[in-house]
Amino acid sequence: MAIRAPRSFQATLWLPCLFILLLFITFTCALPPGRPRLGVRRGYNNRPQNSHSQSLTATSSTNDYQTFYYDQPLDHFNYQPESYTTFRQRYIVNFTHWRGAKKAAPIFVYLGGESTSDDDVGSTGFMMDNARRFGGLEVYAEHRFYGQSIPHGFTREGALKNANIRGYLNSNQALADYAELIVSLKKNLSADSSPVLVAGGSYSGELAAWFRLKYPHIAMGALASSAPILYFDDLVPPNSYYVVVTQDFQEASWSCYETVKSSWSEIDRVAAKPNGLSELSKKFKTCKPLKEASELKDYLNSLYSVAAQYDSPPDYPVDTVCRGIDGGANGTDILGRIFSGVVAYYVSYGESKKCYDLGEFFSTETLDGWDWQTCNEEVTIIGCGPNETMFPEISYDYKDYKDYCVDKFGVEPAPHWVTTYYGGEHIKRVLHKFGSNIIFSNGLRDPYSSAGILEDISDTLVALPTKNGSHCLDILLSRKDDPDWLIDQRLKQAKIIKKWFKRYYEDLRKFG
Repeated sequence: MAIRAPRSFQATLWLPCLFILLLFITFTCALPPGRPRLGVRRGYNNRPQNSHSQSLTATSSTNDYQTFYYDQPLDHFNYQPESYTTFRQRYIVNFTHWRGAKKAAPIFVYLGGESTSDDDVGSTGFMMDNARRFGGLEVYAEHRFYGQSIPHGFTREGALKNANIRGYLNSNQALADYAELIVSLKKNLSADSSPVLVAGGSYSGELAAWFRLKYPHIAMGALASSAPILYFDDLVPPNSYYVVVTQDFQEASWSCYETVKSSWSEIDRVAAKPNGLSELSKKFKTCKPLKEASELKDYLNSLYSVAAQYDSPPDYPVDTVCRGIDGGANGTDILGRIFSGVVAYYVSYGESKKCYDLGEFFSTETLDGWDWQTCNEEVTIIGCGPNETMFPEISYDYKDYKDYCVDKFGVEPAPHWVTTYYGGEHIKRVLHKFGSNIIFSNGLRDPYSSAGILEDISDTLVALPTKNGSHCLDILLSRKDDPDWLIDQRLKQAKIIKKWFKRYYEDLRKFG
């Protein structure tokens, strides 16, 4: 087992590029797979620290985090020769607060999502705070095919291009990785009696909930933050995501909402003029000349959706965008006001741009991997409608979705697999009977909350929604200007987990 210092540990919360990698595959409803990227962090903690807004969570030293590797089989579920091929799965451990195996101290495992674990280490406040609170071990397990956890002999790009290899990138293989890793880690630490709590946010929040359901003998509990486990197989209306985005803008400013709603046709009108694309490029200061109007519309769609999904205190990005639009400093025409909103969004992050890169909402590593995952099992039905949203009407067409995936990867999506394998139908009734010890936390400003668990199912299947919360806000680092409702949400999580641990230790004494 190799040990070395982590490749990169984010020692401070406020590094300006910390969360730029966790972006969106596409926010346009026009192109399959058409799913807004999940990603834990974007636009909340990547702003400069000031005297009024500081982190309360003391970050650990770089030296506190040690990197290990575990040899994982490429395929956990078959016994063909290639199934025994292994790759090195990276995991990062902080022993600082752990009270040790002799005291059966808990182990907190953050299940990596669709990006490198470097984005999780040192920035996930839930892990750091609760490891300190309960004397626990911090473990960050990287998802296969991301970061450094790439199949042997391949680059990330090469693995995803290889039709014989990329099929091993899926959630059930990843969950099996985590199960093997946790069992091995506990054995190596002689920590058989230590309770394990898994945690995750967004896609990895889905993984945390599913892990508890699939491997209850390994994890005694799970925190699933902003996990849209119902956005599959028509369990929620396709336009649910964009309905919440629209509601966020309506609540911020009705005039802003109306300006955005009317801007799409105005973009098309200008684009249709002679030299219209050149006019749009100049008005929005694009770094490259527009080739078609859809480039600009996709970009604005992304910006509005990012602002809504990560609409976090203290300043709330949607409010910021709407102040810019309503202020109209760059002209009173519709598109001038829209551009003012774009400028305001970036100025709030301390960025003054000479031009605007319409592709900056995309990260190659995450985009490529997530594109594949949405073409096999993560089939989410998301559409737009002008009657319910501020976006142009684009109906979801499964045939287009399927054709996109067949053309790019040579496979058809499996739209019913998630609900078949993990469940989803009659979720309350099923989980009430068969589930336990999962916290579902959601912020209702987050459009993905529309597909989350928002009501308690039982005493141990608990929902913690917050009216003004956003995507995965509860698991990020604490700040001095955190509102009381956010502090309360985190304290409730700790109280529930404490109760679970108490019951676990009682059972440990009773049954050994």
